[in-house]
Amino acid sequence: MFGFGKKDRADAPAPALGPERRVTTKVLPKFLAAVGQRASPVVLDLGPVVGSNVALLGERLGCKFFVEDLYADLYRAAHEDRRGELPRVLAARLARPDASVDGILCWDFFDYLDKASAAALGAQLARVLAPGGVLAGFFSTKPGPEPEFTRFVIEDETTLVHKPYRGVPRRDVAWQNRDVTLLLPGLRVAESFLLLTQTREVLLRKPA
Repeated sequence: MFGFGKKDRADAPAPALGPERRVTTKVLPKFLAAVGQRASPVVLDLGPVVGSNVALLGERLGCKFFVEDLYADLYRAAHEDRRGELPRVLAARLARPDASVDGILCWDFFDYLDKASAAALGAQLARVLAPGGVLAGFFSTKPGPEPEFTRFVIEDETTLVHKPYRGVPRRDVAWQNRDVTLLLPGLRVAESFLLLTQTREVLLRKPA
């Protein structure tokens, strides 16, 4: 059974032409294993709707799957010169009950946020995550000046296809593990992998 967030709109940024990359992921298998142990799990995806991801995760986990495309919100705010409103918007963005989600696919969204916006979102993600639940996030170790987002397509449990599309530049300073735990209060780093792509994949868990 799947549901889609109210922000899943047709006016999200359209994919742009660009080279795709196949990347081995270390954290996704850990995420799937953790969520798969939960009874009737609920998964929240912060990226754009990717139909193949919905189908694969639904089959693999038998979960309720909700998408909240925060990248579209960020793109709109940046291009309407309203990024200063993001902390307030993100603090109220997830209209979900406390402790109602078993797994969160955050992807690399925090790489595009200033500290105030990241703290506002992190508090909401920690709130909706259930005890024992997990969050998977990707954090670049280098700044990205190109105005792009990445659509993460799950090819299989250990392979992601990175598809660039029109977005905004990443922030100039990379988040470290200690920053991530401060942004997501109450969550602990369960796994952390530094990949050759200069990306740190992190699995965070909310203590049961």
